[in-house]
Amino acid sequence: MIALLRNDRIKLISFSLFFGWLLAVPFEGQVLYRLLELSDIEGSMHTVIAVFAHFLGLIVSGFLINRQYVAKMTMVIATVICILGSLVFFLSFSMLWNLALINVAFFSGMFVACWGWFFKYYTRPGQRLAIAAEVLIWSNVMMIFINVIANNVSAVLALSVAIVGLLMALLVTFSLDDQERSSEKVNIDFDNINQNKSTIGLKPIVILGLFIFIITINSGLMYQVVNPAFSHFTLLTSYFWALPYILVILIIRNIAPKTNMAYILYVALAMLGISYILFMVLDISIASYLLINTFMLGAFGVFDLFWWSILGKFLEHYKNPIKVWGIGLSMNVLGILIGGYVGAVYVGEGEYIHASIVALAVICTAILILPILNNQLANTLKGHVFLYDFAPDREMAKEIALTKEMALTNEKEILQESNMLDFKQDYKLTDREMEITELLVRGYTYKAIAKTLFISENTMKYHAKNIYQKLNVKSKMELIRLLSRNSNSENKQ
Repeated sequence: MIALLRNDRIKLISFSLFFGWLLAVPFEGQVLYRLLELSDIEGSMHTVIAVFAHFLGLIVSGFLINRQYVAKMTMVIATVICILGSLVFFLSFSMLWNLALINVAFFSGMFVACWGWFFKYYTRPGQRLAIAAEVLIWSNVMMIFINVIANNVSAVLALSVAIVGLLMALLVTFSLDDQERSSEKVNIDFDNINQNKSTIGLKPIVILGLFIFIITINSGLMYQVVNPAFSHFTLLTSYFWALPYILVILIIRNIAPKTNMAYILYVALAMLGISYILFMVLDISIASYLLINTFMLGAFGVFDLFWWSILGKFLEHYKNPIKVWGIGLSMNVLGILIGGYVGAVYVGEGEYIHASIVALAVICTAILILPILNNQLANTLKGHVFLYDFAPDREMAKEIALTKEMALTNEKEILQESNMLDFKQDYKLTDREMEITELLVRGYTYKAIAKTLFISENTMKYHAKNIYQKLNVKSKMELIRLLSRNSNSENKQ
């Protein structure tokens, strides 16, 4: 089982090859900009078209695809189309470029949306923040590498490197399972798919989508306003561009398992505001670029990891992960699209200050939405590292009280191995149910057991319900008393 998980982890992280190509070429990529410059073509309209086509690809996938095999084949076809479309950019500029750009952007959106299926079924819930962090880090490392080549060596060579990445991603995609992933097949207790039918309603995900859309308007402004202002520092912007983004994600990935990170969202909003204020008041120098880019890209790293991990948790509550993942990330793309349009308008009029004012207004709006979003998500995704739990639920309070009472129980007497084995056989408990029973009598809460066994709290409650039914008890205390009586009777015999 461990070897299987490691193999799956490699496959998931390998998708960063595809994301690296996406960031470097069609999605506001430096390779595309440089190739258009070589052809004396102004690139802003082409990038807008590409971003919009990518948005459509993300949206439609969830409504067309609802099977794992179809998701895999869609990813294979999308990768082939992206490879062929990228080859078109080696030719002289023509209308064929526009056709290729629309197709690769659209099908790359479908690829990304379909990846949500494998993100759900190839990872345990507790792994998803770390996996998302690694994919974001390695895709941006690849993007930096390709951008350095494009800006300082050759755009054609950079395109070649990006296509090699796509070919490697294609090989990885071919290695994915063809059949539906299930807990019986891989001996991993994934969430019961029959329970994944929109158990949380639409309101939390709608508010999350609104927050993603609003905050990423600033990403679009960044691409169209901030980046062009410092484009004359070619070498510096090539190397330093995404380093703060990567560093922040790496830090959060390492400290998140030990620390609640809800406060970091407000810190990130403050960083974003500071970056645009600095952009308004500082000159266009190297020192200014380092300050502005560090604050801005560090903040974007926080937000990207936030909604990737939150969407990863949402996957547990919906039957079709492609729809959740695609629509969630499409709000990111839509925000960039709108922000890019607003930025292009202000840049065309030479109104850089106005663009920064719009950015600050967006940040203020996000600050107002964030508490509402936290409240909605905290009620659904209890214990998530990016969320405050202002009102612990009654069940948790009961669990704490029960834990104190259970500490008075003689654990050694209850958990004698021979007695537990007889108990399991008498009540026909499965291995998983027996494992959970042992943890319950040791004083573990539902939440602690879920984390220990790498299952969701919903799955934990599902198992507990089955255990109680088999033992004809109604609470953990009744379960403990039953075990105590069973142990005492065995000892007397």
